[in-house]
Amino acid sequence: MRIVIIEDEEFTATDLVDTICQVEPDTQIVSVLGSVKAGIKFFKKNTETIDLIFSDIQLGDGLSFEIFDAVSISSPVVFCTAFNEYALQAFKANSIDYVLKPFSQKSIVNALGKYKSLKTSFLENNFNYSAIIDLFRKTNQKSNAILVYQKDKIFPIKFENIALFYIEKEITYLITLGNQKYTIKKTLDEVEKISPDNFYRANRQHLLNSEAIKDISQYFARKLAVSLKISYKEKIIISKGKSTDFLSWLSES
Repeated sequence: MRIVIIEDEEFTATDLVDTICQVEPDTQIVSVLGSVKAGIKFFKKNTETIDLIFSDIQLGDGLSFEIFDAVSISSPVVFCTAFNEYALQAFKANSIDYVLKPFSQKSIVNALGKYKSLKTSFLENNFNYSAIIDLFRKTNQKSNAILVYQKDKIFPIKFENIALFYIEKEITYLITLGNQKYTIKKTLDEVEKISPDNFYRANRQHLLNSEAIKDISQYFARKLAVSLKISYKEKIIISKGKSTDFLSWLSES
């Protein structure tokens, strides 16, 4: 079986490759693609020789659906996603298979077990990826959890349990409301795109959960200083230009 993986998180992609090869030793991983751009380029030249595709949804440069909308692909697709149940209605409506992140060996075995029927279903249906792209862009680019990495383990943390995200030495971290710190494999810009409405980009370094805010105080030059309910070493400053917008957001959160 010839498989292509579309995944922009290197650790997750490696884990998926290892898991697939463990349960299907004869599998050939043809390529691991990390972006919409790379996917379109690859499939314009390679469409007939791929048996199955495992694809993440939210890539750094857009939704993976854009690949399948841009290039005619006859191979069945299994989407690997951390999106919530509401978003998955899009797949159910179009008979597309998916596994939830973080995936397990069992979920991959089940997905591979569906391969023959999935392929038949895919070839018999003309899926409207444009409609799915519109649905995700308009109603559900938000996720209810994000994957974190700790040594050799990957696990999800719900946004509702996260106090803030921040950047330090070009690495993105999160701190939970329980003062636990983790690294993630997304940029702060990418996290901002999928975070719920109760998160606010305070500045270039910080993305805040309204539930983590203790109080706000006046700062120099009509700026605002944010105090958090958790222990955090840096003062979080809201610029004069963003102060009105920030206070409006806070009052509605």
